[in-house]
Amino acid sequence: MKHIVGPGETVAIIAASYQIRPIDLILLNPSIYAENSYVPRGTELTLPQNVKYCQDSFLGDIKTEFGHEQLVSLLPAWTEKGIRSEIIGYSVMKKPIYAFFIGSGKKKIFYSGGWHANEWHTTKLLALFLDRLATYKQKNEVWFEYDIAAILQKVTLVVVPLVNPDGVELVLQGISPGHPYYQDVLAINKGMTRFDHWSSNIRGVDLNHQWPAQWEREAAESPQQPWPRHYSGHAPLTEPEALAVYDMTVRESFSHVLAFHSQGQVIYWGYRGLEPPESKEMVTRLSLVSSYTPVHTADSDGGFKDWFIQETGRPGFTVEVGTGINPLPPAVFAEIWANNVKLALEGLQL
Repeated sequence: MKHIVGPGETVAIIAASYQIRPIDLILLNPSIYAENSYVPRGTELTLPQNVKYCQDSFLGDIKTEFGHEQLVSLLPAWTEKGIRSEIIGYSVMKKPIYAFFIGSGKKKIFYSGGWHANEWHTTKLLALFLDRLATYKQKNEVWFEYDIAAILQKVTLVVVPLVNPDGVELVLQGISPGHPYYQDVLAINKGMTRFDHWSSNIRGVDLNHQWPAQWEREAAESPQQPWPRHYSGHAPLTEPEALAVYDMTVRESFSHVLAFHSQGQVIYWGYRGLEPPESKEMVTRLSLVSSYTPVHTADSDGGFKDWFIQETGRPGFTVEVGTGINPLPPAVFAEIWANNVKLALEGLQL
């Protein structure tokens, strides 16, 4: 049996799709050195025959990474579950950036993740949360102590799980000579061909440094050219991924926003004293259901949450999931889910 590697696939993702172990792929394919080896798109892999193990789905399996292709694979099932989707823009590499809508209430709340390339856990967290939320709504069941059907009559949740699809694919799969940004990416990465540390988009711009909230101050203290992280760009909102989120946020008039990042197990809730008084009580509620520590400010500028607070005067929160060094290993997802599922539910009732 053979498998042709597709976009964004990793050793663990391929193994899970065939219900085999990563070690089975490694043993049969000498080009794969270890489970974290990149497997370039178009590579032909040999698969074991008549060997299957019990595996969960991409969403439930704590052993697999999660990126754009896995998100897209969920679209048909989500449509059947009543989750509405909209393409709000396209990445530099022309990948669609999806927003998902669930609920019918007038109050609109926004959750976002996958801002940084090596923080794909936040995309998987929001995708699993959205999937489970729709299931509980469909079955008219209570999730923990939360009456989902009743909540979603009062609010509409809008979720962009993956703001930076190009960057996540780079971290998961690496880059090969056929890639249109191959030379640029290698130049930014100083010739190195591992991208675990990469958090920017494919052009080397940090999408959470792109926002017109003291952007000049942040840019002056950050790299002055495209970089794997922290480069603010030559101006605010130059990158199509950031502009897509900007346009939707302006259009939808959200009551509050939660932006998920990793790592640190803290919740940032203020920005230069511009946050409304209710933010402190709201972050206390989020902290109590997650065990994460409230921190007033990250002592930085130019972030999405910063801009939202500054422009609207409404509450905004940055949730830093997990702890360690990005990219966090797949197995950490169990802890991330356990600490954040009730935080995400509580966020619907703030």
